[in-house]
Amino acid sequence: MNDKQIVVLVSGRGTNLQALIETTQNGYIPGKISLVVSDNPQAFALERARRASIPTLVLDYDSFPHKRAYEDALLQVLEKEDPQLICLAGYMRIVGKRIIMRFRERIINIHPSLLPAFPGLEAQKQALEYGVKISGCTVHLVDEGMDTGPIILQASCPVEDEDTVESLSERILQYEHQIYPQAVKLFLEDKLNVIGRRVFIKKE
Repeated sequence: MNDKQIVVLVSGRGTNLQALIETTQNGYIPGKISLVVSDNPQAFALERARRASIPTLVLDYDSFPHKRAYEDALLQVLEKEDPQLICLAGYMRIVGKRIIMRFRERIINIHPSLLPAFPGLEAQKQALEYGVKISGCTVHLVDEGMDTGPIILQASCPVEDEDTVESLSERILQYEHQIYPQAVKLFLEDKLNVIGRRVFIKKE
């Protein structure tokens, strides 16, 4: 029985969750997703988890009186699960400081830009408006800032002249589905060494 547990936080479609489901089920990732938590009861990611027989939990953000109450509930769930790793997969909320402190260097996120360029929302739109010729995606550890944590992996892709936000998003997404499972695998195999802002991958 593999005891390396992953909790995934989601808000939307869950395509990165799907990539993690497939790569845990086929053995590429040496662990299992023990729980999928959504702040949005309508998130299709929940259906993806159910189809894979993964437990789900909805913490509907709008049902809480304030952010602190929501974070209290989420922290309680995470402390009960106590996973080796928490993955943000299209999770649209900033993780609270208490959760980050409790699970320091155990939370990772995937972002659709080559950080530190274009953090925050609508990164693909930001990239097109700025006129960059290359974009991509980044897997990083989560800290108290907005997409500012130490970088684990990045992948680049071209920005074409005829690109729209939708077409660029779809191109980047293909790379997201590759490097997110890679980063999770490296993390669970204890191959990441974090020194300050730099993340080194241990050699065999």
